[in-house]
Amino acid sequence: MQNPCVLCPNRCAADRNSRSGKCNSSGVMEIASSVLHFGEEPCVSGKSGSGNIFFAHCNMRCVYCQNHEISQPAAAAKFRHVTPAELSRVMLDLQDRGAANINLVSGSHFLPQITAAIKFASADGLKIPILYNTNGYDEVETLKLLEGIIDIYLPDLRYSSERDGFEFSGARDYPLFSRLAVKEMFRQVSDALVFDEQGNLIRGMIIRLLVLPNDIAGIEESLDFIARELSNRVAVSLMSQYFPAHGALKIPLLSRKTNHGEYSRALDLLGKYGFENGWTQDDASADFYRPDFSDANAPFRDAAHFIKGN
Repeated sequence: MQNPCVLCPNRCAADRNSRSGKCNSSGVMEIASSVLHFGEEPCVSGKSGSGNIFFAHCNMRCVYCQNHEISQPAAAAKFRHVTPAELSRVMLDLQDRGAANINLVSGSHFLPQITAAIKFASADGLKIPILYNTNGYDEVETLKLLEGIIDIYLPDLRYSSERDGFEFSGARDYPLFSRLAVKEMFRQVSDALVFDEQGNLIRGMIIRLLVLPNDIAGIEESLDFIARELSNRVAVSLMSQYFPAHGALKIPLLSRKTNHGEYSRALDLLGKYGFENGWTQDDASADFYRPDFSDANAPFRDAAHFIKGN
């Protein structure tokens, strides 16, 4: 563990051996769940599921977080304390169960321990790709340490407005840091997607854009940034699955699902900026993708829907 902690843009400088950082994490690595997940992009889930490891806590405080049971300070879920050696065994178990990849979900605050675990697991036979699944609020210098370790990057670009990033997620300068982060990810893996013989993604980057109500996400600004600063060949996953989880029902601008018109306008923007690679969702998506971490062994009760879709 790095002390004082400057792993993410919060740069809270906490000595996490003695107190928690802004992410609410101490120096002890905690995971909330490790499961085969079928609700990621098709080439990520594959036919056998993505090996998702959900880490406890988060460096953001999204008022609409669908994973709030495990991410927020008041989280009531029971977490499993693991050492790097124990986490490596979790990874190997997911591989043995047929996982298409190891999907590290919101693990930025545990990256030193995670990278150690990957080294242990690789020495013991881990061969499937490693995927870094992140909210995008990442520190470039930390990401540089992942070069050659991470095969697939799956970042969000959550906001184009500094004000909205802070108001709704408690993340200062979110557009600045997230854009610097995806530029570093792009430097490492470029815009090419590499697949295996089964059609599973084994290297590359997919940028997720969640369409929020009332254009709070600033989708056009994000697409313009990707096209200008990276490439319009970058794969984009345009998501319509927003629903007012956690505290969003109390916030008028976020208290409803994304409507058909808002998502249709976002689809049109993909064409405007020349994006052809990626994935979209249908209007029913907001009724799925709803985890319940009260059962850590089966947080996705609508898994059958995703498996059928594969």
